[in-house]
Amino acid sequence: MAQAQITSSNAASRNIASKDFPNSGRPTLDAHNCYPYDGQWANRIDRALALGFPVSIEQDLAWYRDPSTQEGRVVVTHSATTNGTEPTLKNYFFERVRPIVEKALKDNNRANWPLIILHFDFKDNQPALLRAVWKLLGEYEPWLTTAVKTDDPRRIEPFQPGPILAVTEDSDAQQQVFFDELPVGSKLRVFGSAHTNLPRKGSQAEVEHLAATLPANRLLTEPASNYRRWWNNSWHQVEEGGQTKAGEWNPQKMERLRALVNRAHELGYWIRFYTLDGFSADANRGWSEGYNFGSMEAVRVRWEAAIEAGVDMIATDQYEDLAALVPLKK
Repeated sequence: MAQAQITSSNAASRNIASKDFPNSGRPTLDAHNCYPYDGQWANRIDRALALGFPVSIEQDLAWYRDPSTQEGRVVVTHSATTNGTEPTLKNYFFERVRPIVEKALKDNNRANWPLIILHFDFKDNQPALLRAVWKLLGEYEPWLTTAVKTDDPRRIEPFQPGPILAVTEDSDAQQQVFFDELPVGSKLRVFGSAHTNLPRKGSQAEVEHLAATLPANRLLTEPASNYRRWWNNSWHQVEEGGQTKAGEWNPQKMERLRALVNRAHELGYWIRFYTLDGFSADANRGWSEGYNFGSMEAVRVRWEAAIEAGVDMIATDQYEDLAALVPLKK
């Protein structure tokens, strides 16, 4: 499959909500798990930022409370269990990107904003963590892409662009803190993802089967809202069993991928798929085998399919390889 661009039919399926999507509806590299694991792989954020913009940076968040002072802080980590050695979100992300953001604000080239999509994956939803993140976002609000909260949550207000767009996932507890509790007229600092109609109970096999077989118009039924603006999908929605059971790519799978993308855009959402990797054992740099198609050839055909289908955010751990297909601006 040749390297592809989003077709006009894909673009035509988008409504007014997705016109606000960063990168003008072109695919964006999503740097999956872009933080250290137990002190290793600390250069991930530098690798991602070196590729250019726009780029999505995923930060997994947890809460650490110092036992001697009882003071808590937001840390970047792969586990909900913390020990105090983890970097803080403030230092690892916000202060790392300060030179980039300050230059962007000085240049004031708003047509290129946001430069960075800051994607939060919360390891738990305890109120102390959520409220601390909201407060931290307030410290950096002049850097953020925001929107006004109105009295009708179904009405999607246009973005007020900033160099960083913060997004989070589908938790109702997060919506409570990041949206519901805010007074009308305040600024939204972070935007959530869609709820789907997959059951929350049942065996993993049953849920995975439904994820891969439920028609797109039954899987996603609620339109985008002022708070919920994107749809976050595992690859299980495309190929049953996910990466490790994917087998050969074929036209039926491409049709499924297109149906999911078109449904998202029809309802006003941007769409992300995670995590598309293909590596041998000796090439592994702290990546999950559960996301591994097994080879560069196998993942490349899916990267190209995602680009052709109009996927908005493509998550991978192999940043440089995907960036070769989704060129970024330096």
